[in-house]
Amino acid sequence: MSSLLVTTLTTNDSDPIFVTGGEGCWYTLSNGRKVLDGSNTAAALGHRHPAIVEAMERAASHPTVSEGWAWKGREQAAQDLLEISYGSERSWVGAVRFGLSGSETNDMALSLCQVLTGRTPIATRERAYHGLTGLSRAVTTQPQWHGGLSRADGRVMPAPSIDEVRVLSAPTASRYGERVADLAQMDEGAMATSLEGAAAVIIDYTQGGIYHHAAYQDRVARAAKRAGALWIADEVVTGAGRSGRWFAFQGGESRPDMVTMGKGLAGGIGPIGAVVLSKELCSELKGAAWQNYSTFRGHPTAMEGVSAYLRTIVRDQLLERVAALEPRIAARLIQLGERHPSVARVDGRGLHWTVEFHGSHWKNWKAATAQVPIASFAVKAALEAGVVLGTSGEETSLFIAPALIISDSELELLFQGLDHALEAADLVYAQQAQ
Repeated sequence: MSSLLVTTLTTNDSDPIFVTGGEGCWYTLSNGRKVLDGSNTAAALGHRHPAIVEAMERAASHPTVSEGWAWKGREQAAQDLLEISYGSERSWVGAVRFGLSGSETNDMALSLCQVLTGRTPIATRERAYHGLTGLSRAVTTQPQWHGGLSRADGRVMPAPSIDEVRVLSAPTASRYGERVADLAQMDEGAMATSLEGAAAVIIDYTQGGIYHHAAYQDRVARAAKRAGALWIADEVVTGAGRSGRWFAFQGGESRPDMVTMGKGLAGGIGPIGAVVLSKELCSELKGAAWQNYSTFRGHPTAMEGVSAYLRTIVRDQLLERVAALEPRIAARLIQLGERHPSVARVDGRGLHWTVEFHGSHWKNWKAATAQVPIASFAVKAALEAGVVLGTSGEETSLFIAPALIISDSELELLFQGLDHALEAADLVYAQQAQ
């Protein structure tokens, strides 16, 4: 029996295979195999990237400095984040505060919205995931991430939520197939009514396999303004390059009051989060102390990683690379969806894609199931073919998110592994249909 309390993103009961090393887009496993890492939003530059290794070495010489102390490296990381990634957006951007994770920074942003508006309710959209800390957990609508316990016998013991959460219906368009949805897309007036009296609305750009178009974002933003609610763009996954531009929100005309970031922002060097406030909100904080501190926020290791990551993105023209790959990936995934009967839907942007299988409605998903979900069969088959794919705990979905440095040949291997995974899913789907 392991001394470590383990949970995984699949429900396979096989003995764990340990990761013993990594280089570029590849993992080395304890069984001696090398496999392509195809679902890792934290390792945006892959593993052991020279720029990140050098950043780690520099960080080792820095003092350990808590957020309560000023430190030039943190100031530099903030300057790099705002000047490099926001660029022409800099005119409306005020300042950044670093955190330890996307969950934490979403909680920081939501609680600040409550303070600034004097309101309590918060809103999100269907199939949202914003984290598992405080208010970020409250607006996570995916049932498999409720923060409680899920048992294979069907019993679900959710953690209590003390905040009023309004849930906007999600848009229904996809690259291939139809999204499973039971609510019609809300118009702007209905959205504004739902947001009346809310402190904030927070929307992300990938969770639950929902990659909404600019029109949806702009509709939410206008509705929030009409209702007097603040708008938070959750760019924890998509921010700083994965969507083929610096931020997914740049696809629309509207601009958020706050932007939250995390995941790969530090190049995988360590835990990272960031909340960026507009100039307008920063002006409201003048003369006030934002009493929200943490010992390891803005740690030298993470700050060196942020600066190194952002500069590498620009130097290696990775935004352009990701943008160029998007139509190629879309075409290939649509072909796979059309060939494999188990696939219900394909959608994505840049280097983040979701393949969803026919199966139970997402509202019925649980973290533990009596039977192995179809997505877990697919993940196992992909690994057999030498590719690591993820499920995010979703019973009928795979997500594909390789490093931004993936080569053409590695991308072809990923597609071959996915094809093999879908063949396994087809067999399970056929058996379930009998």
